[in-house]
Amino acid sequence: MSRAGPARTRAVTLAERTDLAGEVRRLIASLWPSEMEFIHHDPVCGRHWPALYREFAEFQPVLCDTRGAVVAAGVTIPLAWSGRLRDLPSGVDGALERGMRGRARGRPPTVLSALLAPVAPDRQGRGLSAQLIRAMRVLAARHGLGALIAPVRPTLKHRYPTTPMRRYLRWARADGAPFDPWLGVDWRLGAKFLRVAPRSMIVTGTVAEWEAWTTMTFPESGWYIVPGALAPVRIDRRRNLGRPPTRAAMNGLGSGST
Repeated sequence: MSRAGPARTRAVTLAERTDLAGEVRRLIASLWPSEMEFIHHDPVCGRHWPALYREFAEFQPVLCDTRGAVVAAGVTIPLAWSGRLRDLPSGVDGALERGMRGRARGRPPTVLSALLAPVAPDRQGRGLSAQLIRAMRVLAARHGLGALIAPVRPTLKHRYPTTPMRRYLRWARADGAPFDPWLGVDWRLGAKFLRVAPRSMIVTGTVAEWEAWTTMTFPESGWYIVPGALAPVRIDRRRNLGRPPTRAAMNGLGSGST
């Protein structure tokens, strides 16, 4: 079986092509299976995500194929970062909050933060992820921003939910590339891994909500492996609460030491 060659695309922004917003939303909606409904219930993303298309349209790159169809789209936000590791926003929701707060207060951004980089399922494996990252870099440079940063959700981490993120990030392939394919794309493009986000997209809900979001049943309190989640979910039936673990609890779930 032959592998398809690199896809030919044209990069535009939603500010230049406002008519593509609907296609971009449909592409993003197609990413997650029904049993990952929980991913749509992060409160920070729920508050701020729609404003990205209205207030930051010039920072949203879209890749179209030769027929004009949307095949990949980036979601980004400009924000202020001092360059110190301890000042990095914590995950997607941290980047969203800082970017929105900075715009509201008139604080000049210094970097562009990627938030999401979806590729159409039938176009994956043709180099579009790398093209999308390059398009984000072009946007950062166009707006005078010093760097592109990204809170990355590793593609395969959900298959190893009891492995702490720090250990997962140490896994490597024979050629030295990161084990995770999405991290490998960034690595091949020269990205530098900075730190693990201690908190990112903390989704909480009632037991009934988690059962509806995951199409699972939780008969008793305890840890559960949930399809698509990067870490086990703690269900507490007495408190009627479900949520991901704290970092300390996560370290205790994996075998061995970190």
